Amino acid sequence: MRRLTTAMLFAVTAVLAAGPRVDAANREHEQILADIRMLQEQNQRLQLALAALGETLAKLTTKIDEQGNATRKGFADQKLLVDTVGADLRVVREKLDETNVRLTSLSQDVEGLREIIPQMSMAPAPMPGAEAGDGTTPADPTAPPDAQAEGTPPPQVPLGTGTTPRRLFEMAFADYTAGQWSLAVNGFDTYLKTYPRSDRADEAQYYIGESYSGDSKFQEAVAAYERVIRDYPQSDILDQAWYKVGISYERLGQPDKAREAYENAVKTYPETDAGRLAKQRLEGLNRRP
Repeated sequence: MRRLTTAMLFAVTAVLAAGPRVDAANREHEQILADIRMLQEQNQRLQLALAALGETLAKLTTKIDEQGNATRKGFADQKLLVDTVGADLRVVREKLDETNVRLTSLSQDVEGLREIIPQMSMAPAPMPGAEAGDGTTPADPTAPPDAQAEGTPPPQVPLGTGTTPRRLFEMAFADYTAGQWSLAVNGFDTYLKTYPRSDRADEAQYYIGESYSGDSKFQEAVAAYERVIRDYPQSDILDQAWYKVGISYERLGQPDKAREAYENAVKTYPETDAGRLAKQRLEGLNRRP
């Protein structure tokens, strides 16, 4: 009995001694649970904030994409507008060039008519009673000079070509394309004499050289091409004239003069077709022994 009582006392004593430690463990456990709940709540709030931030970011991305698309569309529209305006300007420029060409042609025609009309007005009128078939006899050579003068019509003033500059050039060029070299030379020479201030005077002189070259008259061709270079320093066919001078000298068997002409063409007009052809001919001459 005494042993049982001692054991019970020992058990009660152990329970009473362990009580404070159990309470402390419970409080610590409760604190941990409270911390966990707090962390869970913070995690939920963070998730909600991240979700809201994601939605905001998605909206912002969408807005940026829309603005980017609008900007690209604006740039595309502006580029299209610029291209359209550029195309319109090219058309206008081409129309202006065409109009300038027509005005130049018309001014040449007017100039030709101005030269033709005074010459036509100076043509002698038929003498009274001297119509065809009236039986008028020649003046008596034995009559006094005054008497002969009264029956002699005034000398005729030579008339012009009777055609416009454009038509005259086209006629000469038609002879050139047909291989009628002499007729072409005469036609272009007439053009130069009749309309020396024409905008196509340098072309006429150049085609005189081409006609001589086609007729294998290379010495005359050289003189014609060199006249283009000398008389028309502002011409846009000087590169071709220099190149053809070199060709003509080659045909004449004068390689030194040909080389000099090619060198002028290469040095002065390196970016033109004639300049490049002259360079090829020059290289060929330099390879010859």
